[in-house]
Amino acid sequence: VGIAALAPGTADAAAKKLTAANWDASEQRLVVSDAVMGEAGQAGFAGASRLSAQAESSALTAIAEREGTTSIAIPALQAGTPITLVRFDALLVDQLGLGDVAEHVQQVAAAAGLVPPSYFGSEVVARYLSLRYNHPAGEDRLELYPRDPITRSEAAHSFAVALGFEPWTLSAARETLSGFSLPPYSSAQRAALRIAVSKIGMPYVWGGTTDNTADGLEHGGYDCSGFAWRVYKLSGLPAGKSILGRTAAQQAGEIPKSSRIPPASVQPGDLLFFGSARLDSTATEASVIHEGIALSAQWAIHSSDQGVYVLPLSSGWLAESFSWARRVL
Repeated sequence: VGIAALAPGTADAAAKKLTAANWDASEQRLVVSDAVMGEAGQAGFAGASRLSAQAESSALTAIAEREGTTSIAIPALQAGTPITLVRFDALLVDQLGLGDVAEHVQQVAAAAGLVPPSYFGSEVVARYLSLRYNHPAGEDRLELYPRDPITRSEAAHSFAVALGFEPWTLSAARETLSGFSLPPYSSAQRAALRIAVSKIGMPYVWGGTTDNTADGLEHGGYDCSGFAWRVYKLSGLPAGKSILGRTAAQQAGEIPKSSRIPPASVQPGDLLFFGSARLDSTATEASVIHEGIALSAQWAIHSSDQGVYVLPLSSGWLAESFSWARRVL
């Protein structure tokens, strides 16, 4: 029912139980050795602790210098004020020189009537850059909600990702996301997509269907089909009555082949299915392994390794693995 990221490929993960303090030990060592972050006194790195304003400012300065964006003013961060995950992402996106791209994405979503949360644009950019990490099944307790204070461990992971960018990474992200656009929506499309957009930045949780633990899991969040289930079924939208199955394969397979929609005919609000299956294939749990919702014929919102985020349908894994779409509106 979704795609989960792999655990950090280090011996630390296998040697001991992962905690909020140690799950990314290799990334912690990297940011310390590269003078982006420092130890937290006698406590060592103190990965489970909240990131302080001072540590954030120092790290942003170091990252900006490495990326050649030192002309961007670093905002004053008030000591003692928690830095939330989405605030952290916005600050890092800005220091990477993509703040204007984030603002473009935000304005496009707002102009389309989707009432995006204030951090929609920066989260789209941050997660396109893979700045976040999906804690695998069994470690979901380590996930953060968008407005949770970010920990030093989570910050270290993001900084380590930024340190590993290829020379073309940021320019490619700018080129792709500057092309973000949305069409006029019908009232039904707008109602469904407002719900979808409101979940931006929620974590990927295997089997998850809610913002909290009401579904019996240890942390709120969504897997891919659980995200679609939340938007159309749990919301009570009339269109959800036609959706019966819970998994991506079930939802893909409960329509006749004659009703399957190819990429060129995708419309906003369509359910999108991905895997090895093609238009005339039988939908199985092995051949349809991922699901999203169309924001347009060119863009999808889905829950995957970066949580709930946005990707283009015209390139990358979504384009290469597109099976078919299903019209529910």
